Amino acid sequence: MSQVAPLTEHFRSLTPATLSRMLLIGLLLTPTAGCGFLPKEEANAQPAQRGQAEEGPAAVDVAIARTAPLGEELEYTGTTQPFREVSLRAQVEGQLVSLSADVGDPVARGQVVARLDDQVLTAAVVGAQAEVAAQEAEVAQARTEVSDAQTLVEQSRLELQQAQSDLARFQGLYEEGVIPEQQVEQARTAVGTAEQAFRSAQEQVRTRQQAVTASERRVIAQQAAVAQEQERRAYSVLTSPIDGYVLERVTEPGNLVQPGGELLRLGDFSQVKISVQVSELELADIQTGQTVQVRLDAFPGQGFVGRVTRISPAADPTARLVPVEVAIPNNGGRIGSGLLARVNFTQQAAARVVVPETALRANQERGPRGGARGGGGRPAGGSTGGASQRPSESPQALQAGDRGTIFVVAGSGDAATVEERTVTVGDRRDGRVEIIAGLEPGEAFVARSSQGLKDGDTVRTSVLSEGVSEGSQSAAPENSR
Repeated sequence: MSQVAPLTEHFRSLTPATLSRMLLIGLLLTPTAGCGFLPKEEANAQPAQRGQAEEGPAAVDVAIARTAPLGEELEYTGTTQPFREVSLRAQVEGQLVSLSADVGDPVARGQVVARLDDQVLTAAVVGAQAEVAAQEAEVAQARTEVSDAQTLVEQSRLELQQAQSDLARFQGLYEEGVIPEQQVEQARTAVGTAEQAFRSAQEQVRTRQQAVTASERRVIAQQAAVAQEQERRAYSVLTSPIDGYVLERVTEPGNLVQPGGELLRLGDFSQVKISVQVSELELADIQTGQTVQVRLDAFPGQGFVGRVTRISPAADPTARLVPVEVAIPNNGGRIGSGLLARVNFTQQAAARVVVPETALRANQERGPRGGARGGGGRPAGGSTGGASQRPSESPQALQAGDRGTIFVVAGSGDAATVEERTVTVGDRRDGRVEIIAGLEPGEAFVARSSQGLKDGDTVRTSVLSEGVSEGSQSAAPENSR
């Protein structure tokens, strides 16, 4: 009795909250202690019953087969530039009288954009034309002299004929004894004199004809000088050599312009070119004329198709980068100069289905390289439960052209089942693999499973699955995560 009183006093000193906690602990410990009194058969049956309760449809992550590029596409950045850039320069000296184009103005081929003072050039043209007139007068005089010389030749020819006729007559009279021999000798001398005069007249004609030819050539040369001066005067009017826009205005009207002095810089924007630095490792996959994909930050969401126009034969000896030039059409002239451009040289190959490697395991039949044969009902790749894969069945052991297995999901909800399907694999990269044949875009497949699968098994879709409703997500088991 003496021992109960202190204990009673102790419980009275406790707070109601402390008493509640003690009572709760006692209730929790009571069933646990009671389990030790179960019969041995019932105690051994409890783990088996729990194992049977845990077994059931496997929780799987379902994905939808889609076509996608296998690896990350490399992009090279560059800056847009005019397809052609022209510097408009003066070819003669003179004061700039007018400059009608400014930065940003469109110009057409042949449009007059500037004028120089041409007074000095006009005077030079007039002087050259006057010299031509003088040379032409000399030609006319030389032709007159040729005509006179030809008249003298004709006269000398007639005199020679007369002398020859007299010589023949005197020769006959001398033979008949009518005239003395002295008259025959005089007639023979007259013939020789006439022949000499005839040859001299012919030579004079040739000389004067050569003078005419020389004068005519001087006229031609002077006419060329006139054309040259006229061309120089034409240089005082400057026209645009291309269709484009003014990029820079270098000088202003009133300034003295020297030959070669720059007035304007013009750009041809019918196309836009982009120069990018490409790694030497990627150069083997780039060819002149190849089409490329171009994105401009100034036009988000819009793609452009360009063409490789030039590949530099010289690489940077330090960075090992090769300049590559790409041209893109510029319909409407919307693309300007200095815009940031992103160029993708990846060739657009045939679209293929790409799946994660966790969805793939080696099939019992291998491709051309051969391999081990295994039994059916093996677990899906990457599963967290079920039998483990043999080394020959690892997805990493498959090569391009080999065959593996993917589980395709049929049905939905509680009626969802899996179908074991053989597929042909292609290239792999970064944990993903191409499916060449056996799986079509839009089909649902098992990306990961909580336990081993075999053909025809019933499965439950996890919250990570694509296309799963909210109700099914709430019912998904926790271990499927």
